[in-house]
Amino acid sequence: MATTIEKFDSTGGFSIDKTTVVDELRNAKDLNTIELKNSNYTDSRTTNYILRGLNTSTLDLDGLGTQIPIPSNTINFVTAHIIAVNATGTVYATKFETSLFCNSVGNTTVQSTFQTVIKDDIPTGETWFIQPVGALNRFSYSTTRAGTTSTIKWIAKTEVVSIDWA
Repeated sequence: MATTIEKFDSTGGFSIDKTTVVDELRNAKDLNTIELKNSNYTDSRTTNYILRGLNTSTLDLDGLGTQIPIPSNTINFVTAHIIAVNATGTVYATKFETSLFCNSVGNTTVQSTFQTVIKDDIPTGETWFIQPVGALNRFSYSTTRAGTTSTIKWIAKTEVVSIDWA
């Protein structure tokens, strides 16, 4: 028996557990990550993430240590806008552009990185440091806080562009 497939449509948007994820104006909202693919090129994708962390740590997706997944056999370009702030409002802001290579067994290597410091109000005697790090099929940023006991909150808006090379 033949089935007629209709176009997907919903008046008022779409939701998951009563939380709107696409509103009636076609805006995506309240999503953990967004992956975009061109249907003409199945070997590439771009995905956006938000990472967070405190003090000296590795930034993660969920407060449980989950890092950005990096597929094996890919070359990746990662762009991140990062802000660090303490309780008094002292701000450090930076942008990273990083090239990653992930081989066939998942070893993720930072090939190169370019950093632009946007704002640096770190008090004299304190160290707030961040750097990109690769792991087995994962990527994140490692942070260091020294010279203070103040809590430093880190947040990174990160875009990963991946292309399969093998």
